[in-house]
Amino acid sequence: MKTKVVLWGENASNEKILLALELLERDNKVMLYVFPLEVATEEFYQSLLDHWREGKTVEFPNPHQVIERPLSVTEGLLPDDIKVERTDIISRAQAEWHFVVLSSKLYEMYRSELDEIKEKIDHLSEYDDKLWAEAKTFWTKVQDQVREQNLFKEHSAILKERTNILFDKLKELKKSLQGEFEKTSQEVSAKFFEEIKEIEDKLEKGLGLKPLFEQMKAIQEKYYKAQMTKEDRKNVWDKLDGTFKALKEKKPAGGGGNRDFDKSRVQARYDGLIDTISKMEKSILRDKQDYDFQVKKIEQTDGQLEMQIRKAKLKMLEERISSKNDKLQDMYKVRKELEVKMSKDEQRRVVEEKRNEVKEVVKQKIADSIEIAKEERETMADLLENAAAKIKEGKGAKKPKESLLDSITESVKDTFEDVVDTVKAVAEVAEDKIEDVVDSLGDKMDVAEDKVESMVQAVGEKLGVTKDKMDEVIDQIEDKLDVVEDKIEATIDALTSDDKDKKEEEEKEA
Repeated sequence: MKTKVVLWGENASNEKILLALELLERDNKVMLYVFPLEVATEEFYQSLLDHWREGKTVEFPNPHQVIERPLSVTEGLLPDDIKVERTDIISRAQAEWHFVVLSSKLYEMYRSELDEIKEKIDHLSEYDDKLWAEAKTFWTKVQDQVREQNLFKEHSAILKERTNILFDKLKELKKSLQGEFEKTSQEVSAKFFEEIKEIEDKLEKGLGLKPLFEQMKAIQEKYYKAQMTKEDRKNVWDKLDGTFKALKEKKPAGGGGNRDFDKSRVQARYDGLIDTISKMEKSILRDKQDYDFQVKKIEQTDGQLEMQIRKAKLKMLEERISSKNDKLQDMYKVRKELEVKMSKDEQRRVVEEKRNEVKEVVKQKIADSIEIAKEERETMADLLENAAAKIKEGKGAKKPKESLLDSITESVKDTFEDVVDTVKAVAEVAEDKIEDVVDSLGDKMDVAEDKVESMVQAVGEKLGVTKDKMDEVIDQIEDKLDVVEDKIEATIDALTSDDKDKKEEEEKEA
């Protein structure tokens, strides 16, 4: 827990200043150092963050102001004429520092009690079971405070080290009982090995991993509480560690399923956010449970100091829960934004897939219509060739006239090529342009009929064919052209109708 804070603020003149706060826990005071903007360089600011907060010495530039403030639950850490934007940092520091002071007092109380026990043990000439029980009771009491995190690690480490020294002295006096302790330790360790062996056998048989993990955790909990010699404890721990590793190796790769490495950037960000939200919610839940626990414990406290510590912890937990809740609400907002974005992306993807499907259907139907046009074109060419042959047979046409008839056939073939090219063009345009092409197709078919009629009349006049005969040939050609036009237009009309229906469905779904 940090006992130094660095942040920016403003003085009574609304001038920007750099603030450095330091807790003097033994004196129950807070030292406030105020640096004006002209000396608060970026380099000095970083040195406060990176070095001074970590306990290293940093030379303070002049001019700067030093303000001494008492640490109080009711009064703020800062004077009224100094304002900061991050008031939550100050509130949290005040709650935590009050706890730091009380925790330090608790440590001093335990250290004094430990000194009394040490003095008694130093005067022993033989092992005293009562002193062993007294030392054990003391250490149990310290462990309870450590578990509840009422003592800092460095303080609990010192108490543990000094208590262990006292236990070692008592153990020296307890050598006569050492043999029995070693025997008991061997029995306890043997039982551990037996239980671990059963789990290894189940693992070899391929039984469920999760129940085996739970059993191993239960054994581990018993291990921490068991009384064994140092050697037996190490052997049991090595066996526990090896079995845990064997269980983990049996787990499926990726922790229960193949991961989807093709997720979009937004999806990956969303997944990470959901994981962070889950952790934050669990963290707040733990703090609330700890808060409820402290409330219940206040009713069972033995001394005034312990009650003050628990009240300080309640204040600290309140600030911590409030700060975490603010962050969690921001996470919820971002989650909602990402969900809306992913929903819109998914809708666009579905619409795009349906549009592509429609395009493929349109292209396939147009390809079919092109085949129909091709067959009709070949039939039309045969009809023109037969008509030309009849005209030639009826009038005994000469070679130059045959050339004219060939030109009719070629000209009509070219006209049909133009019509087919028009139909092909439909496949290259967007679906909402198909209706425009129908008009173009009708114009080209009219041109084809005019060309055929004009050329047949011109050839017929030169060959001396009667008007009735020419009209008969022209009617046959025009009938055939009408059939082709009707089939192509019917196909395109069907495509246009289908396309409109699908568009309306897409708009409704969107």
